[in-house]
Amino acid sequence: MPTKIIRKEELIPGRTSLMLLDAPRIAAAARPGNFVMLRVSENGERFPLTIADADAEAGVISIVFLVMGKSTDALNHMGDGDSIADVCGPLGRPTHIEKVGTVICSGGGTGIAAMHHIAKGHHRAGNHVVAVIGARSENLLLFRKELESFCPEVLIATDDGSAGRKGLVTEALEERLRADSSVREVVAVGPVPMMRAVVGTVKPFNRPVTVSLNAMMVDGMGMCGACRVSVGGQTRFTCVDGPEFDGNLVDFDELQKRLASFKDQEKISHDLYREQQCGCRS
Repeated sequence: MPTKIIRKEELIPGRTSLMLLDAPRIAAAARPGNFVMLRVSENGERFPLTIADADAEAGVISIVFLVMGKSTDALNHMGDGDSIADVCGPLGRPTHIEKVGTVICSGGGTGIAAMHHIAKGHHRAGNHVVAVIGARSENLLLFRKELESFCPEVLIATDDGSAGRKGLVTEALEERLRADSSVREVVAVGPVPMMRAVVGTVKPFNRPVTVSLNAMMVDGMGMCGACRVSVGGQTRFTCVDGPEFDGNLVDFDELQKRLASFKDQEKISHDLYREQQCGCRS
């Protein structure tokens, strides 16, 4: 069933966008950690995007996406009032949230948007939420104001030092962990290398660390097996068993290899789409 785009906002022009979708049924059922599967057009591929926020009363959900290939590029060409062919969800297991005390939610890149929904869930459960976010520079930071609206602490790290401390998210995270032994859990959402680094940073402190995996998906319902990952030496399917797992048990080497499996084909497809869009095919 077509889903209407209520509002589109380019967070980083030509690179990252936010969309508010008219999806009352999904909004009513969505929980932090859930995702949706989209198909931009009838002939398009299905691909997953984590729900960045949900408003059950207004009947809308928010998605944030990075333009990486043909499908996200096609989505980025849509705007207010347009309709996406299919939006299926909420999918995946929601984040396990209970009142435990202090929780650190760490995010990088577009993962900050997904982390935002999880952080809000912990806040509503009564936890003291510390947000640790990072980007290459200040103009690439996402959801800073949104996080500051409910997080008592928002720690920022940028590669160039244009906002917060100069350095990596993991450096800010380690400093915060050393300063406070009351931290009960760490959640990380972002690029695989960033999540892997967060797991390594947290390990000496012996705290639970949860990561949200961005494995390849085809159907999003556990039937195709494309999103399989190794967790604790066992095969798990990100779409139905996750997307969140104990970071200490994830085989990140395997995950990174699988994510790169169709990199060349994806580039060819994206290049052809761009040529067709600009009408410059020879």
